[in-house]
This record gives sequence, structure tokens and C-alpha cells, in this order.
Amino acid sequence: MIQRTLRHWLAVFAFAATAPTVAAADLTVFGAASLSDALREIGHSYRAATGEVPRFSLAASSTLARQIEAGAQAQLFISADRQWMDYLAERRLIEPATRTDLLGNRLVLVTPADRPRTVTLAPGFDLGALLGPQGRLATGDPSHVPAGKYAQAALTWLGSWAVAQPRLVRTDSVRAALALVERGEVPAAIVYATDAAAARGVHVAAVFPAESHPPIVYPAAVVATGEPVEREAARRLLAWLRSAPASAVFRKHGFAVLTPP
Repeated sequence: MIQRTLRHWLAVFAFAATAPTVAAADLTVFGAASLSDALREIGHSYRAATGEVPRFSLAASSTLARQIEAGAQAQLFISADRQWMDYLAERRLIEPATRTDLLGNRLVLVTPADRPRTVTLAPGFDLGALLGPQGRLATGDPSHVPAGKYAQAALTWLGSWAVAQPRLVRTDSVRAALALVERGEVPAAIVYATDAAAARGVHVAAVFPAESHPPIVYPAAVVATGEPVEREAARRLLAWLRSAPASAVFRKHGFAVLTPP
């Protein structure tokens, strides 16, 4: 254990000594909103270790992918699903060799902390009873937000999509759906487990069965449109995101690490 720890920190110091300093504007990461807390924490440690300054733009994966397609200057993209990474790959806007499935997550049903509920999610689940006569369900817009797509798949598996669809509050990101529950504006939302864990104003009513929706996977890849020096900086950051220190941060925030160091 001591030898492994020593080897790790020697590698970090060597990395820091050889990496050139890159201005913040030259190392921009487009990342899914659900990664906000973890990426900001990792960004601080990366800057301290290497001198390079990553700048994070965090929003719905669909929004970020379309911005990259429109010419936005990003060097690294981390999506909350494979579809939006595929979208960029089909347009030759990422470096295929750098693409990696970085993280995993879980899907949960949350209610306000001051009105906690505990339910069992199985086929035949009575969503209408949970929401009440006028209550609505918040989640990412299933037409383009990954969390919403996972939610639609899960509700379809439960047999509840027909009830949910007309009562859905479609948000532009999972964080926006979570905020509606925290403020008590809706009685329930479907969000990622990591976001629920970071929120003080919600109660996890249930975790969706893994078989109810496609696996929640966060792929990462270097964007192919930048200058060579920018793409090289992005490759270094991507390597750091797969390192032991970064993996520890991701696990602390509740993510499953799919590419262990």
C-alpha cells in the first residue's frame, strides 16, 4: 500500500513538472450538469497539481453537444449518456481514440424533505396516488435531456408513462428538476442519485431498478476541432479524470467509476 501510494504521488509530481501551463480559455470542458460538484472539486486539485486551469461549462448534454456542433470552443466533452456522444462522433467532432466510458449513476424518485414518502417501484406502480389530484412530476425533458430519457424508459417499464406524460414538468437539466422539488413546487421528481445526495431539501423515495432503464453511462472524449496544443491539454485532463485522485472524488459524490486507474 505504501509503495503504491508513493508511486502515485511521484507520478503526480512528474506530471506537474512536465505539463505546460495553459490559460483557462484554452482548456474548456463541456460537462453534464449532474457532474457540477465533482468536476469543480477535481478542477481545483488539477490546477494545484499541474498549473493548468480547466474551465467548466455545465448544462444539459444535449445543449452542450449542439453548441459544439455550432462551433463552440470546447476541448473536452463529458456527456450524461452515450447518445449525445454518438451525435458528435457521427459528425466527426470528437477524437474517437480518446472516447471512454468514464462514470455510472443511478436513477431515483425524490419527494420534498418535509413531505417524505417511501414507495416500491415495480410494474403497476400507482404514480397518480403519489402525485395527488393536481401534483406534477418533474424531470429532464425526455425529448433531449438524458435524465428525462432514462425517466421515460423507467416509467414505461413501470407502466406509468401514460399517467406521467400529461403531468410532466419538462426541465432543461436534472438540476432544474431537483430545484422544483426542493422549493416544494412539485411533489416528486426523477433525478440522478448523485444530485439527490447533494441536495438538502429532498428525500429519496425509491431507487429505480437497474433493469427499468438503459445503463446510465457518462462517456468522455476530446473535441476534435481545437488547436493541437489545446487537444493535447484536453488529453492530459482526461487522463487525470481517470486517475486515482479524481476517481476518489467521483466516488465521494456517488458516481460509479467505470474506468478505474
